[in-house]
Amino acid sequence: MISKAHHELYSQLFSASVLAGIINESHLAGYRNSPIYLRNSIHVPLPAEALVDAMEAYFDVMKEESDPFVRAVLGHRLFGYIHPYFDGNGRMARFIMNAIFTTNGYPWLIIKVEDREEYLKTLEIASGEEDDIEPFANFIAQGLEKQSV
Repeated sequence: MISKAHHELYSQLFSASVLAGIINESHLAGYRNSPIYLRNSIHVPLPAEALVDAMEAYFDVMKEESDPFVRAVLGHRLFGYIHPYFDGNGRMARFIMNAIFTTNGYPWLIIKVEDREEYLKTLEIASGEEDDIEPFANFIAQGLEKQSV
């Protein structure tokens, strides 16, 4: 279950970033402890003091959702919305989404460079003032369709 393994997964995925000097080793120890801001986004992630409760709620929602497609899309969107780490939240969100997909018979979804702008736009719609996840879910569904052909 991702709730038990997410810190370990994060640490394993981003330990090379410590070696490269991109992030501090302390950033692998747990959730961030200060505010962060997203470039080119109106969304401001939750304050650090809200992260533990938000992540508990996140894992509860993930456990309760039975449809794997919905769980994968919602899991990606909510993880990115919460933004619990200093760096790599988008990569972790995509990893979680793909882990759910592949363990439920879907292909691994690759967001291609040429689709990045649309991907970010639909995420902004999902996390911004519009709070509409439908364009993001449609983007993901279309990506899966394209890769299945």
